[in-house]
Amino acid sequence: MLERNLKVATQELEDDDAVRYKHFLPCKNLGYQIVASEVDEKLFSSENVAHGRPTFDAMLGAYVFAHMSNDTVADRTERTMKASLARLSYLYAKIERDFDINDLWLNLHPSASEPLFLVNFSMGQPPVPQLAIMDSGSSLLWIQCAPCKSCSQQIIGPMFDPSISSTYGSLSCKNIICRYAPSGECDSSSQCVYNQTYVEGLPSVGVIATEQLIFGSPDEGTNAVNNVIFGCSHRNGNYKDTRFTGVFGLGSGITSVVNQMGSKFSYCIGNIADPDYSYNQLVLSEGANMEGYSTPLDVVDGHYQVILEGISVGETRLVIDPSTFQRTGKERRAIIDSGTAPTWLAENEYRALEREVRNLLDRFLTPFMRESFLCYRGKVGQDLVGFPAVTFHFAEGADLVVDTESMFYQATPNIFCMAVRQASVYGKDFKDFSVIGLMAQQYYNVAYDLNKHKLFFQRIDCELLDE
Repeated sequence: MLERNLKVATQELEDDDAVRYKHFLPCKNLGYQIVASEVDEKLFSSENVAHGRPTFDAMLGAYVFAHMSNDTVADRTERTMKASLARLSYLYAKIERDFDINDLWLNLHPSASEPLFLVNFSMGQPPVPQLAIMDSGSSLLWIQCAPCKSCSQQIIGPMFDPSISSTYGSLSCKNIICRYAPSGECDSSSQCVYNQTYVEGLPSVGVIATEQLIFGSPDEGTNAVNNVIFGCSHRNGNYKDTRFTGVFGLGSGITSVVNQMGSKFSYCIGNIADPDYSYNQLVLSEGANMEGYSTPLDVVDGHYQVILEGISVGETRLVIDPSTFQRTGKERRAIIDSGTAPTWLAENEYRALEREVRNLLDRFLTPFMRESFLCYRGKVGQDLVGFPAVTFHFAEGADLVVDTESMFYQATPNIFCMAVRQASVYGKDFKDFSVIGLMAQQYYNVAYDLNKHKLFFQRIDCELLDE
């Protein structure tokens, strides 16, 4: 974890400025310049260590040695001591967390309005229940807070009121964590304020703070984690699902819950369309299930990426221009995302897949385009019987096999569509990008090991994970 955080600190300062695709596309943040003299020493306080608060010393250590060219011997000695203290704090806090919160289990509920999942947890004292959208493409947990000038209507209540909670703590804008928040800056009261904007114009504006989070466990117990960094939103867009209370960011950024809890997480989902399936789950920390196929995982601009090497429909390997998989840099990789429902493919990949699908279906059904989706009149359960599985081939022999329930969706009672779109519909800048969305991950346990840089996926009934 230390090496990963150092890399994050020195090379990925703008962890939330990457391109997102559907519901949660953060706009580019302002660049940050951080100097060692601005380090908030409160991060190293004995109080924070005693409470198991993440110290973020690894990233701070990078700053200590990043600005030494004009330093005196005294300056260097002081900064070296700070780095050593940070390291000590880190080791102590991690031991405490590994002992206390080895397995954080959270139940997932399918959204009533769109194919996404809501994370169930509680916050504050007294505890207030929350249902936040699971999003692996953003790095901030935020919830709606009272008073709220413009918030979504929520039936899960009451809305969290920080003035009532005994465990709520504000964060000064002088705290170095503020610089990692989306567009983090000071307000007139010297609080750290953030502004997270998404592609559909649904913003979240509020203050960065700390609070106690209460998670479930497989044995129906609970785990309380103190001083978790989150966004207390006092203004955000109108989300369709009235159970919605916020966004649970699982990205790799410094402010992410994942980074605060350890270096592993996994989620397992069944049929997105089945509201009665009760075994959908998210696991944080060492209890995450790391089994199944594995493929190298990289973090680029705060997003999780893997190398897509090919696509098959049944036994037919699609003929795709080899240059599509030989691009250099971040464009050659596919983003794995839980906050996007459909899968988005690079232009050459999509055209090859659509061509093969139409070759199989056009002789029986009439195709047409509906909001840039390839659609047919009919029913998935009747007209796609015998349709071959689609396989996404990733580096090191890892295959993600997608069946008809994950490859197509019933748009209306008499129309079904392919749950894959061409990314370039958003513009030519997107023609080389691919995103594996949540629908393609149905019936899988997907696990992320950020220390070993591995992504695992195992096709399994999530109920079996509780045994």
